Amino acid sequence: MSQITTHILDTSTGAPAENVPLNLSQLADGQWSELASGTTNEDGRVSGLLADGRILEAGDYKMVFDTASYFGSTGVRGFYPRVEIIFAIDGDGQHYHIPLLLSPFGYSTYRGS
Repeated sequence: MSQITTHILDTSTGAPAENVPLNLSQLADGQWSELASGTTNEDGRVSGLLADGRILEAGDYKMVFDTASYFGSTGVRGFYPRVEIIFAIDGDGQHYHIPLLLSPFGYSTYRGS
């Protein structure tokens, strides 16, 4: 399993958010560098965002979700065109799950398991 995973639920429909483009980046020397990208499946997840067994070093990372693309595909105009979630990891190889609860006019996240 990927060390970093995500799951997006559209709380306005009560269903997983399918076809949400996203990318994962790492902060190094004051610059963000993209590590991986993907698009959510019918369950609102991206399988294999990182290769199995890949362990990220300690530091700051961010996931950027293209919510404008998602809401545009559903015919809804959202307020937030992108959601950026910046988080820090310890570099000890543990799993980090980044869920996103999404609606056209708000979002919430937390560290899942």
